[in-house]
Amino acid sequence: MTDPAALQATLVDFAITELVRQHRDSFPPLWTSESWAKLLIWLALNCGCSSDAASLEVFAEALGPTLTRRMRRVYFERELGDLNLQLMADPAEQQVLALPIDPLVAGGAPDPQRVAQALERVGLSGRVLDQEHWQALEALWALPWAS
Repeated sequence: MTDPAALQATLVDFAITELVRQHRDSFPPLWTSESWAKLLIWLALNCGCSSDAASLEVFAEALGPTLTRRMRRVYFERELGDLNLQLMADPAEQQVLALPIDPLVAGGAPDPQRVAQALERVGLSGRVLDQEHWQALEALWALPWAS
């Protein structure tokens, strides 16, 4: 890539992704929409916005839907390379998804014990229903949120 605009866009995308990854565990309660809102407020304040609702709304609009979706996905995903698992745990969705990072290594849906270990590691084990409620779907597990 030699186009300066493309390089700048790549750098900004990388920087935002890393910023979200580095701070996604800083806003309890984790794995909640409240935590996500706290991150957005923190970002807005650090970008010079005031804390009133109108300024925060302008900031959210400035992000736009595409960037907001990407940031939210990064915020609520975790990759556990040693377990070959990716967890997608957005509380706006009906379930948490557990899928292999490398499906060729996994050979189907991940082992439920590995999924349970991953949930424990990231603090999700008490936030999803027990294993008898999990559903195996080809190469992933769908785990319903606990109420």
